[in-house]
Amino acid sequence: MTDPTPQIRIRTGARGGTVRIYLAGPEVFLPNPVEAGVRKKQLCAQYGFEGIYPIDAQVDLEGLSPREAALRIGRINEQLVRSCDGVIANMTPFRGPSADVGTAYEMGLARGLGLLVCGYTNDPRPFTTRTCEFLTGKFSKIETRLCDENAMEIEQFGLADNLMLESSIEESGGCFIAYDAPAKQRFTDLRAFEQCLAAMRKIIADGAISRQRPGQA
Repeated sequence: MTDPTPQIRIRTGARGGTVRIYLAGPEVFLPNPVEAGVRKKQLCAQYGFEGIYPIDAQVDLEGLSPREAALRIGRINEQLVRSCDGVIANMTPFRGPSADVGTAYEMGLARGLGLLVCGYTNDPRPFTTRTCEFLTGKFSKIETRLCDENAMEIEQFGLADNLMLESSIEESGGCFIAYDAPAKQRFTDLRAFEQCLAAMRKIIADGAISRQRPGQA
């Protein structure tokens, strides 16, 4: 049985209904995060989208404790995701074998809101391969399963990352692009990102588009 085609929900709002894309990813940790965001937003504009970058919002953190500051940033980032029509997530492995955990959360939030979710990685190696390398040999095969030193199973689905992340893309009707960027450009190369923009534009042009956001009457 064929699954129904996901309905792509596009926000009704100002600017003639311009499609707003939340730019999720670890670029906010780069030495030049603002410049990285500007480059992505310029590419978005070339494809007819409005790119929304996590640090676009001016967040007043004065007088807050580190915990209070963190929670305020998180709250505002959620608001930014909710204001958008879709997400393009940079899923390039970050400080481990998997995508940045904040990015993963934002993908799940977007999927729960019924938004279009697309993703890309600049490291095309399978998740299983990266996980085993990360474990530096501390894994074993138990019957047909690969397990870590705590006998906990390692995913072996041939996917680029955790199955829930790829599922959020697939179930939303989105796209996933894998590109082998040079190691020193893993977090700055935008060729896969631009391919996502092109694919997203086609998906929206070809898809069943609703101008009503989830929860709106």
